[in-house]
Amino acid sequence: MTHVLAIDQGTTSSRAILFDEALRITATAQEEFTQHYPDSGWVEHDAGDLWSTTAGTCRQVIERAGIDAKDIAAIGITNQRETVVVWDAKTGQAVHRAIVWQDRRTSALCQELKAAGHEDMVTERTGLLLDPYFSATKLKWILDEVDPDRSRAKAGEILFGTVDSFLIWKLTGGKSHVTDATNAARTLLYDIRKGRWSTTICKLLDIPPEMLPEVRDCATEFGVTRPDLFGRELPILGVAGDQQAATIGQACFKPGMLKSTYGTGCFALLNTGEQPVASKNRLLTTIAYQLDGTPTYALEGSIFIAGAVVQWLRDGLKIIRDAKETQPLAEAADDNQNVVLVPAFVGLGAPYWNAECRGAIFGLTRGSGPEEFARAALQSVGYQTRDLLEAMRDDWSDDGGGTLRVDGGMSASDWAMQFLSDIIGAPVDRPAVLETTAMGAAWLAGMKAGVYPDMEGFAEMWKVDRTFEPAMDEETRAVKYAAWGRAVKAAQAF
Repeated sequence: MTHVLAIDQGTTSSRAILFDEALRITATAQEEFTQHYPDSGWVEHDAGDLWSTTAGTCRQVIERAGIDAKDIAAIGITNQRETVVVWDAKTGQAVHRAIVWQDRRTSALCQELKAAGHEDMVTERTGLLLDPYFSATKLKWILDEVDPDRSRAKAGEILFGTVDSFLIWKLTGGKSHVTDATNAARTLLYDIRKGRWSTTICKLLDIPPEMLPEVRDCATEFGVTRPDLFGRELPILGVAGDQQAATIGQACFKPGMLKSTYGTGCFALLNTGEQPVASKNRLLTTIAYQLDGTPTYALEGSIFIAGAVVQWLRDGLKIIRDAKETQPLAEAADDNQNVVLVPAFVGLGAPYWNAECRGAIFGLTRGSGPEEFARAALQSVGYQTRDLLEAMRDDWSDDGGGTLRVDGGMSASDWAMQFLSDIIGAPVDRPAVLETTAMGAAWLAGMKAGVYPDMEGFAEMWKVDRTFEPAMDEETRAVKYAAWGRAVKAAQAF
């Protein structure tokens, strides 16, 4: 058994990637699914789509690799975090569409809870903030719709899970209702210090504990797949939320190591070791990974719109047909124009946490066109990343402004990564393998199965593709970042 199957269930597509015994990619398969927007600020997925695309891509990738299921030692799962699925325990069918992490429908509820003075208690236990981003208020909303008296949830007839839990339930034929510590830590229901579901928060939100999954380490036994799915039972041995899986895949195992992933959103994680660090700057305290019963903590900053701003150029403004077109457009932009885009399409994430703010663009002239829009879009990701890093360094100074490891789709853009290095004033390392999220999940499962080396050995396998060094002078950097700060302030005042 020389291969590990990584399932990477994301916000816009499901992917399956096979890694060989040297952690090289053997084959990949990917399938997009429909995004549902039933109301302003609402984002939903059909849970059946999440399952069918996951199962389908797994079968495709095994066929493409020309191997048999008997050649697969284990399955590792990584997933979009915070997205809520509630399903029938008998049928496995969702009782409501999955509510996606981007969804803002519970903004008013979060404001009510803040006004009632609950945020400090919630933050102390979970490391998170009262924001619609997280799972708990979404779960309450679904329960209010489908089980208002909570009778079905209390009886165990309907179950809650983040996407990993739902996929494991389906993969195992309903035998495993489990999650891992990193996904649990994103629900707003899990006490990250005590390592258990918070009864206080469950009571506050009227969420029956009976419907919650069992929380396990990131590398452990999560169950075995139904034999009819792939021709034989396959053990599921690794699980981590996508950003934590990327942290693992980037081998950020030492306190002070920092990674940033650029997918639909952008997520920066700073490893802070075995002690949780409370943020003074509204960053999140979370679990980076948990092995052998011991959690390793991180500070996290979340940007809601990163790669999605390029999708907006393509699908909203229709000024590009492909994401690759942004680089030549940005290079051709007029240097005398300083167009600044604040992509707060679904609110602002860290360190602002303004759910009501919306996108804005500043500095337009008669000469502003696709080139300036493309440049402003790519620059917005660099500016937002600097916001996160400034806050992290204020909270935990031990990183010393060190190298940032990057991954995700946008990290393939040399222009965007050079601007990122310029605006943060620090080196940016892009790894040789950009599939760090899937690799992190694969390593967890393969390490547990005995296929891959331990943490130290895995860290030695990590290789850099290119290092981007800052080339912008300090005065220009300061002027540009100050303009960004004014733009964010103005957008929030609108």
